[in-house]
Amino acid sequence: MPQKVRIIGVPMDLGQSRRGVDMGPSALRVAGLQNRIKQLGYQVEDLGNISVKQPEEQHYGVKRAKYVGEISATCQSLAEVVERTLAEGVLPLVLGGDHSIAIGSIAGVAAHFRKQGKRIGILWLDAHGDLNTPETSPSGNVHGMPLAALIGHGPSELTEIMGFRPKAEPRHVALVGVRDLDAKERRLLKESGIHAFTMRDIDERGMREVMTEALRFVTDDTEGVAVSLDMDFVDPSDAPGVGTPVRGGVTYREAHLAMEMIADSEAMVSLEVVEINPVIDLHNKTALLGVELVLSGLGKKIL
Repeated sequence: MPQKVRIIGVPMDLGQSRRGVDMGPSALRVAGLQNRIKQLGYQVEDLGNISVKQPEEQHYGVKRAKYVGEISATCQSLAEVVERTLAEGVLPLVLGGDHSIAIGSIAGVAAHFRKQGKRIGILWLDAHGDLNTPETSPSGNVHGMPLAALIGHGPSELTEIMGFRPKAEPRHVALVGVRDLDAKERRLLKESGIHAFTMRDIDERGMREVMTEALRFVTDDTEGVAVSLDMDFVDPSDAPGVGTPVRGGVTYREAHLAMEMIADSEAMVSLEVVEINPVIDLHNKTALLGVELVLSGLGKKIL
């Protein structure tokens, strides 16, 4: 893992209906993100925020994929920044914003390694599948579509960022912590070949066994792993300030174990933290936990 981290804020809330996740990058910064990473021995650079249009500036456009043009433009800009960051030997740490930003961040990671003829894996820590398309989405909110777009399903504005699709093969994708799927999402998930680990898997097998298997899938024949952490991965009792909370998520310690095992694998090439909504949080509790999980992913240990 590089010894320099570049923080990239993406205050996007175009991808969902509940306002407030655009303040997620600020909440993580207020929680001491930069100084805490420096204490681990990393060099840290904060690029500030990528420019994102506000919902008030324009109509949402297509009802089945709201703000898709604006989201695509932001994701293209983000992808270029992430690709450049990796080319400079720096680890990109992307702060969301809603989960639609993953279309851009992971496109940048995939583009960097594609130039070297190499593949990436994707580790998606989330309560949701994010596998909708405009044809299957009940809401038309793009934050429910990023993983589908990354494996090549959906409108070209989302799938063709950086000029190619897919960004990763489904067999190199693992979804961990899922507990809320739409019916059509469930069908695509089963047909796609993505490796999905539900909360029942974690309940029955334990986080250690689940993460061991998930990491094996995403590192098999890949150069590195893009990690996408939606804070609703964690149970709302520990992460109340998220865009779409779902009861029955992973515990505080299970979340840390997952991130610690990612660090132990030495396979992570990018990390993003998304869907923190300070408007519905309690004393910045969710962002403070987000910072802790970032630190575990970067190698912080108890001993």
